[in-house]
Amino acid sequence: MSSVELPLARFLARCHSDFSKDDSGEVASYIPELALANPSDFGIAVTTVDGFVYEIGDSNVEFTIQSISKAFVFALALETVGPDRVETVVGVEPSGDAFNSIRLRSDNRPFNPMVNAGAIACTSLICENEGDGAFARLHDALSRFAGRRLDVDEATFQSERATGDRNRAIAYLLRNHGVLLGDVDEVLDVYFRQCALRVSARDLSVMAATLSHKGRNPLTGEQVVSSYAVARTLSVMTSSGMYDSAGRWVYRVGIPAKSGVGGGIVAALPSQLGLGTYSPRIDDQGNSVRGLRTCEALSTHYGLHMLNRVGDVRTCIAASYDVGSVSSRRNRRPREQAILEAHHAKCAIVELTGALSFANAEYISRRVRGLPPELAYLIVDLRRVPSVSEAALQLMADILDDLARAKVDVVFCGIPKGTPVEAALGEWLAGKAGVRSITLLDEAIEWAEDRIIQSAAGALDVEKPAALAEQQLLAGLDPTALTALSELMTPHDYRIGERMISAGEQATTLLFVVSGVVSVRLPGGLRLATLSAGMAVGEMALLETTRSADVWADTAVACLELSLDAFASFRNLHPRACEHIMGNLARLLAKRLIIANTKIEVLASY
Repeated sequence: MSSVELPLARFLARCHSDFSKDDSGEVASYIPELALANPSDFGIAVTTVDGFVYEIGDSNVEFTIQSISKAFVFALALETVGPDRVETVVGVEPSGDAFNSIRLRSDNRPFNPMVNAGAIACTSLICENEGDGAFARLHDALSRFAGRRLDVDEATFQSERATGDRNRAIAYLLRNHGVLLGDVDEVLDVYFRQCALRVSARDLSVMAATLSHKGRNPLTGEQVVSSYAVARTLSVMTSSGMYDSAGRWVYRVGIPAKSGVGGGIVAALPSQLGLGTYSPRIDDQGNSVRGLRTCEALSTHYGLHMLNRVGDVRTCIAASYDVGSVSSRRNRRPREQAILEAHHAKCAIVELTGALSFANAEYISRRVRGLPPELAYLIVDLRRVPSVSEAALQLMADILDDLARAKVDVVFCGIPKGTPVEAALGEWLAGKAGVRSITLLDEAIEWAEDRIIQSAAGALDVEKPAALAEQQLLAGLDPTALTALSELMTPHDYRIGERMISAGEQATTLLFVVSGVVSVRLPGGLRLATLSAGMAVGEMALLETTRSADVWADTAVACLELSLDAFASFRNLHPRACEHIMGNLARLLAKRLIIANTKIEVLASY
């Protein structure tokens, strides 16, 4: 399959081929250096939030970022001086005017950060805060968004500086109304330089993907800005990012975006992808003609409009059951098993899947509320959850508070190590009373089972040795046969951590556990079962000649060992007793099969 072209790559190639033929629009010329762009250049790049980059055409041709910088500087301003200060100098409403309009709101503030007046105001805030280091801060931040060091196009900077009288008029108007507090020329020099940063379509796709990924660059893994700043930036991009065609853009494309007169478009679809396009032919509103067509085609073909979301919140629960349906891999003695069967509703397990949002968490809260009133333990499995939103965490905190009041202990398990989920839940869980984290789901179920048994019986049977008559494989044997068999057995002790049986070796004995706990594991370490006093180990030796798993002593273990040769002698003398033992084995295997089928049925029903 490695030689097969990916579907999205094919689609982007088709867009590039089709839209390259569109020669409408003109290269911007009001800044002389922009007029030098090659009108045939056309590049497309898409970066996913997991860091995969699709590229087609002139995706690495560099051009000046121009007004696209406004979105990222707005995010930086929110991060640097805080939203309260930013909101005192710039609004967030669409203007209805051209991007370079010399007009302010009735309260003498710029309409939004995506028009020149608002962008200059945001740059002035950075200058206020950083002084002489303002451009260095901007330069560093935009470079981190792109994942590489961006260069300044000095010729374009000088060209904009020499012809930027309209922006000077805007800046002096802002200063007149107390919006811009610093030196106009110094602020504009920083503003013209930020607009003259050189980027490619690929850079823009990475910058957009960083916004889509809640401010974390998917290539470098660096958290560039906070998710708060990203959410506010995407909001303004949605309403005001595409100049005078912002309304039409939201209606037809529906992806937060920002364009620049240099021919670039950046579009960020939250939690999914970042898109960057470059084609210097722009329309009357200052947007790249080919870029617009590419964005609309991508959104329409794949249904990417941000309000065209599909999905059923109920799919966030992969499975829900109690310990009566699916138990742990800990094999229980009859008394303990009877307790669990009688009190199975005391422990519920909910396996979650997919990104957890507010809507998912709200649905989970209703499902939890519908659990039996005798519930004492709730296990929440997160191994299939890639991310958890802040809204979901808040709602889950409310759920935990309700469960704590109901005296229900909660266990989170399967939290993926080194992931955003672990980062989001680690500190959050630390301060929650009555909540614990256990690595594996099976271990969490076993923990809850132990608590149920202890609350009903006071102690676990694992602490009690088992007489030979209590061995499951020997249940129902007459005393004469039992005595004869015991005379063929040899006591054997194992230290904690000692391997008792090795996978692949010839089976020559079977072991009856008198005391202690053993685990049966695959060579890779996966636990198949945990056994304790009263259970046989290696009993498949009665049917197979080669061991299929390792057996380890989890505690100090005392066993009675019976060689297969000795058992053959016993069979000759006591054939009916041997038939009874094989019948017990068949019943044990049938029970295991029933349990396995029940697990499959429960999991398959979701």
